[in-house]
Amino acid sequence: MTRTHYHTCPLCEATCGLCITVENGQAVSVKGDKDDVFSKGYLCPKGASLGTLHHDPDRLRRPLVKKNGKFVEVSWDEAFSTVEKGIMPLIKKFGRDAVGVYLGNPCSHTLAGTLAVRPLLKAMGSRNIFSASTVDQMPRHVASGLMFGHPTIIAVPDVDRTRFMLILGADPVTSNGSLATAPNWPRRLRDLKKRGGRLVVVDPRTSATVRLADTHLAIRPGGDVFLLMAMVNVLFAENRVKPGRLADFTNGIETVRELCRPFTPAAVAAHTGLDPAQITALTRDLAAAESAVVYGRMGTSTVPFGALTNWLVDVINILTGNLDRPGGAMFPCPAHLPRKKKPGGRGWTLGRWQSRVNGMNEVMGELPVAALADEMETDGDGRIRALLTIASNPVIALPNARRVDRALAGLDFMVAIDFYVTASTRHADVILPPTGPLSTAHYDVAFYNLSVRNIAHYSPPVLEMPKEEPEAEMDKWEIMYKLALIFSGQGAGADIKSLDDFIIQMMVAGAAKKETSPFHGQEAQMLDLLSPFKGPDRMLDFMIRTGAHGDGFGLNPDHFDPDGLNLEKLKNLPHGLDLGPLTEMLPGHLKTASGRIELAPELMVKDVDRLAKTMDTAPAGLVLVGRRHLRTNNSWMPNIPALVSGPPRCVLHINPADAQNQGLRDGDPATIETRVGSVTAPVKVTDRIRPGVVSLPHGWGHDLEGVAMQVARKHGGINSNILSDESVFDPVSCTTVLNGIPVSVKPARGLG
Repeated sequence: MTRTHYHTCPLCEATCGLCITVENGQAVSVKGDKDDVFSKGYLCPKGASLGTLHHDPDRLRRPLVKKNGKFVEVSWDEAFSTVEKGIMPLIKKFGRDAVGVYLGNPCSHTLAGTLAVRPLLKAMGSRNIFSASTVDQMPRHVASGLMFGHPTIIAVPDVDRTRFMLILGADPVTSNGSLATAPNWPRRLRDLKKRGGRLVVVDPRTSATVRLADTHLAIRPGGDVFLLMAMVNVLFAENRVKPGRLADFTNGIETVRELCRPFTPAAVAAHTGLDPAQITALTRDLAAAESAVVYGRMGTSTVPFGALTNWLVDVINILTGNLDRPGGAMFPCPAHLPRKKKPGGRGWTLGRWQSRVNGMNEVMGELPVAALADEMETDGDGRIRALLTIASNPVIALPNARRVDRALAGLDFMVAIDFYVTASTRHADVILPPTGPLSTAHYDVAFYNLSVRNIAHYSPPVLEMPKEEPEAEMDKWEIMYKLALIFSGQGAGADIKSLDDFIIQMMVAGAAKKETSPFHGQEAQMLDLLSPFKGPDRMLDFMIRTGAHGDGFGLNPDHFDPDGLNLEKLKNLPHGLDLGPLTEMLPGHLKTASGRIELAPELMVKDVDRLAKTMDTAPAGLVLVGRRHLRTNNSWMPNIPALVSGPPRCVLHINPADAQNQGLRDGDPATIETRVGSVTAPVKVTDRIRPGVVSLPHGWGHDLEGVAMQVARKHGGINSNILSDESVFDPVSCTTVLNGIPVSVKPARGLG
């Protein structure tokens, strides 16, 4: 029997719609859904491989427990019992902080990873929570939290309506976009130019996005903060500051005027590598545009001044009046969240606690990954003796990768929720594999918060999950709830239904507890209407019903549209629902204590002093930056043949002048070395990278002993994080520096 299903791709932030053909329980074809309201048929190679990923013979179907040093398939009951026996004695003896957790980037791409993980973390009760955020986007959260009152209030580029777009440290054509959810970036950027707009890209490499640009500024890595500071300087010096209506609810404009005075285009030239006249012209053009937006990503985050750089992105959008206006930087209004109409709140802070060994600040309830190895290796109260990893591969993803590898090997106990035996999970005592991506429901909780258009799309499972032993599988949320029951002391035999019911009861009670709530006294009716669903689906139904476009359970016509959304309605819209372009959200959206935009937060003001002290410091010599490929997403899918085929990608890009200086020719092996490690890679001499900069891709290095992924091991690759240094980080956001790493590059003697 042949059936057609529609599903949202969960493999990157673009949220493309898929048309999946299933024959006899096998996904035989995955194509772009031409009727999808957002992607309109666009699909990249990753999405097309989703069926291959689901049916990959190396993907784990049953739990593994390590016995006598080797993994053995066991029943789910035995696996959870082993977890309980391994974890709970450690908690009893050493306390809850003896167990840490590392959440990988894929957690943001699943319902379970965004909703079910919260009860699990609460049940764990540990302060040793880590995630990929501090090797990724944490500076963006910090800047937004300090300016707007909450770290998830993030402005995204209104790319479909802007007339001028300045992109820094991002290659959305290759990455499919990040912290700016939008399918088909190539078409969107071409449309920008077709309507008479202009695209300027700041990047030390000639990336795929650069090749679409009107102007390319090949900046020195790490120079973005100086460029943006100089642009702010020009805006004030030439009286081009025009915040418009934002001035009515913005604090700190005059403070920023004083902060930027030393950073003239001429003063920053050595650090940017740009002609001062280019900076001045760029600023004038942006300020004069009918609408404009500044957008930055990884290259603005994983640098020594990541938080400051991300702050400056918003500062320029505000000073030019391009925040919260069509064609500028705007705030989404997703279906699963209520629309805030009155400004004000508790504000946001960081550093509520610190890491035990080196005193690094907590941010958003987690500690920075730069502290993880220290916390695992250093004796004393609170040492991490057991670790839970969820959809993560820290041996590949984290700085000083070889040290991370050793630290995992030295743990007393390790549990992993993962599809595969990877470079990291090979150290686990228990691996709990969730069901495949086509056997679970999907809704992009995280990424509709960042969408360049308000979209809602719920995807039921495409394939039925096996439920009978010995082939039985579990959804990720069921695994997390079972672990939560273990951590809370209820034991491996406890029924997850009790926890599932308790969670939704608490959500409903929280919404109805105040007498002024539109749901006060209606808890029983709400629970009854939610009863058709379970797990994250039930949580999502509650969120959508009480969200900005929800039906309010049909109980509150004065506050909600009775014909509004609920999960059942969304389930019956297989191609998704277009809720329209982004609209003005300020000042109501603000959660600062003042109810105003805080343009000059104290932490940023202090960090400008740190930046100023580097003005007279000569930029580093040869530095390393990362790069992406359309067929990869971090370290996720190295076992899919179609995604790793073709010419080798783990090559060192180097400018011809630097290659000549180092005595290297195209194809030669070169040794790249930093304080913490060295790797050897073949050289690709190319003028698509500026002098003084070399580049390696990230997400590789899967050929370690014990990795049970045949394709990934064959293609192996080079783990660039062997070179990154956990002791070098942005002190405001505690995000590791992964771009602009000083390196030495020389011929690999005896290997040529």
